[in-house]
Amino acid sequence: MANGFIWYELMTSDQDAAIAFYEKVVGWKAEDMAIPEMGDYRYTILNAGDRGVAGLAILPEECRDLTGPGWFGYVQVADTDASASAIAAAGGKVHMPPDDIPTVGRFAMVADPTGTAFYLLSPLPRPDVPPPLPRMSPGNCGWHELHAGDGDSAFRFYSEQFGWSETSTMDMGPMGTYRIWSAGEGGSVGGMMTKMARMERPLWLFYFVVDSVDAAPARIAEAGGSVTNGPMAVPDGSWIVQGVDPQGAMFALVSETR
Repeated sequence: MANGFIWYELMTSDQDAAIAFYEKVVGWKAEDMAIPEMGDYRYTILNAGDRGVAGLAILPEECRDLTGPGWFGYVQVADTDASASAIAAAGGKVHMPPDDIPTVGRFAMVADPTGTAFYLLSPLPRPDVPPPLPRMSPGNCGWHELHAGDGDSAFRFYSEQFGWSETSTMDMGPMGTYRIWSAGEGGSVGGMMTKMARMERPLWLFYFVVDSVDAAPARIAEAGGSVTNGPMAVPDGSWIVQGVDPQGAMFALVSETR
């Protein structure tokens, strides 16, 4: 998805426990990725079938004042350095300056003006890039939801920086407006809203696809997590569950059938 999310990454306090949790709850298969240039750094790929869709690693020391364990998304851009500079000029922050990931591309950790952290990534050219998974394939990310410090200004920011467009809105009463957005061709892929007061910090919440949500609460509980909302139906006919993993990272699940 050009100028959209292309990778998802869990930064956690316990790598092995997080692997066990998400293998049970989402159905991913974990595989450690060797990065000789990075010494003993351990990075785990989470696979849907034979396709990597997300990564998992220990939360770095330099990020621990910024956030606790959590999920972060990587937005694909043509030039990470230029995009990071543009974000800073628009009132955002650069938390980790542009740098190279060996064999992968150039990245940076940034935040929008309302404080939500995410990554930029300019992938290195590859002749063997497979086509993207269909959005609602099991294990893929089926929905991207921003709980922003301020929903209106956040939408303006992402629209200006990445060309995202509003496809529709929902009036959520005291919770404000829910803006559904698209990153280009392929229809709506997410929503944005002002975060609820009880949320400690603004964040991107990613909805990972499962075959059915009815069995998910039991899997989450058995693996040591907790359900915070659902199962419930949403307006497009899908079903969702929101939860927190044992290390405290928020996540969500979505299915086209209950």
